[in-house]
Amino acid sequence: MADLPPRSVRDLVRGLDRAALATSLPTEAGGPWPYASLVLVATDHDLSPILLLSDLAEHSKAIAADGRVALLFDGTPGLEQPLTGPRVTLLGRAEASEDGRLKRRFLARHPDAEIYAGFADFHFYRVALQRAHLVGGFGKIAWLDAGQLQPAAPPRALAEAEPEIVAHMNGEHADAIALYATKLLGLAGAGWRMTGIDTEGIDLRLGGKVARLALPEPIAGPQDARRALVALGAKARAA
Repeated sequence: MADLPPRSVRDLVRGLDRAALATSLPTEAGGPWPYASLVLVATDHDLSPILLLSDLAEHSKAIAADGRVALLFDGTPGLEQPLTGPRVTLLGRAEASEDGRLKRRFLARHPDAEIYAGFADFHFYRVALQRAHLVGGFGKIAWLDAGQLQPAAPPRALAEAEPEIVAHMNGEHADAIALYATKLLGLAGAGWRMTGIDTEGIDLRLGGKVARLALPEPIAGPQDARRALVALGAKARAA
């Protein structure tokens, strides 16, 4: 696991906005049979994946019969030899959730989903993690249980303050966000926005592109977040 420390795995998962979701089709849908397709995904502060699925989707029918799912997060795009790159499969149980905080976190990550998120046949799901299979390249393979992979218990205060922090940064400090993207991450384009902040990093989005900026040290609450964001801004301006 030296080449795949849990923090790096968490940053990989949080840095992607889509995954391949695998479920087991029930008998009435031609199963039991493995079924996988592309889904949009966000993650909660404890790394639990958040999904938005229609009742008409085959995945929703499968989850209703058997909540066990797998999500493949692929960090290999752009590599000349993809099999040398990192990818992680998260295993867990998916359950429908009415938690408004999960909804807000997903829609911040995927603003276009606001168009259909309110339809009667769409529901949010939280995946309770159980295990993860990590591959960092040839011979760099390991299984981790949820306790090994998840961050330290995220502070409730940060999760509760997140919408306010994100709105403040996007409304009052768009220049700093632009510097995070261009100077610290080397990304092109204007109009980057923050979509989330957790104990270990901030999430950014521009159109169909997403990015993850890891914090040098974990933060424990809103005041820590403010200090970390100010320090990142100073670092970016110095660059």
